[in-house]
Amino acid sequence: MYRLNDKIKDLKPYDPVEGGYRIHLDANESFLPLPSGILEELSAELPKVSLNRYPDPSARELCQAFAEFYGVPVENVAAGNGSDELITVLFTGFLQRGQAFATVEPDFSMYAFNGYLQEAQHIVISKRKDYSLDIDKIIEICQNNKVKLLIFSNPGNPTSIVCPREEIRRLVRNVDALVVLDEAYMDFSDQSLLPEFQEYDNLLILRTCSKAFGMAGLRLGFAVGPKPLIDAVKAVKSPYNVNVLSQMLGTLVLRHSQALNEAREQILHSLRELVDGLEALREKFPGRFQLLPSATNFVALKMRDGESLYRWLGERGVAIRYTGGLVRITCGTAWENKEVLREMEEYFAASPADGE
Repeated sequence: MYRLNDKIKDLKPYDPVEGGYRIHLDANESFLPLPSGILEELSAELPKVSLNRYPDPSARELCQAFAEFYGVPVENVAAGNGSDELITVLFTGFLQRGQAFATVEPDFSMYAFNGYLQEAQHIVISKRKDYSLDIDKIIEICQNNKVKLLIFSNPGNPTSIVCPREEIRRLVRNVDALVVLDEAYMDFSDQSLLPEFQEYDNLLILRTCSKAFGMAGLRLGFAVGPKPLIDAVKAVKSPYNVNVLSQMLGTLVLRHSQALNEAREQILHSLRELVDGLEALREKFPGRFQLLPSATNFVALKMRDGESLYRWLGERGVAIRYTGGLVRITCGTAWENKEVLREMEEYFAASPADGE
């Protein structure tokens, strides 16, 4: 009788929030659909796509559109089936069994998961109590433990906090590890290292089209870095990893820079509405939660009864996320923001704080 090995026998699939929710504010997607004009262009281009042929293995047009949008050389860009795939590629190709990798917790859970599958040694570095990065501590631990790969998100997920560029710069320059800087949410901030990536030989930056650009369903991610590292990524990834439809539509959308920038401003406006509403709730119900500063398209709340709030909202058809000990709420449409705030107000009124 065949038996699964110990590494995978008890694994469970990644568990996104599922079910018949009326509001989804759990996955940090854009609440904006692609503009009708772009969809019309897609319809016109669709008959030209050769679905009977394999896609371009290097996704040249897609990488060129990404490179032009962000002002980086195309030879320093690799495309992936979402940045999730690129994370898997990096752990597979840049780590050997038993070597050390480090994460800065709490952070995106798939980093640790990929390290586990690679049978690498996981070095866990804790963030400060305010969820900021202790750069000196990270440098010391990485150097003392001979860490080969350091991976973390900036702005952070699920913390919503951004670490200043000069601090990240100092970190990259003072560790021997490959630093994988996941800038999935950097389109909402201004602290990117993308303009200066060529100054470092140990830095790979990940970007995604799922958060600010409304293409989560296409699964498009990109790695940017020195050519030797990018060439290695291209060698390790599967040959036809980005399908023809994703390549075609992604290329088309990335060439609409004005529309993308306008969408980003709409998302940031929604975030401000959500933050304003939460600050009003905090005044009405003092001491119930701490609102962390947000440099993303979501907010993070620290509260004693966060899991209880998560369940309360879920029972009322509102999906949010409870992860890393934090409540994470994506900004949505004006109506969605108002609904989640209304339900939260009812929760705080119905569930007095401890000791009240």
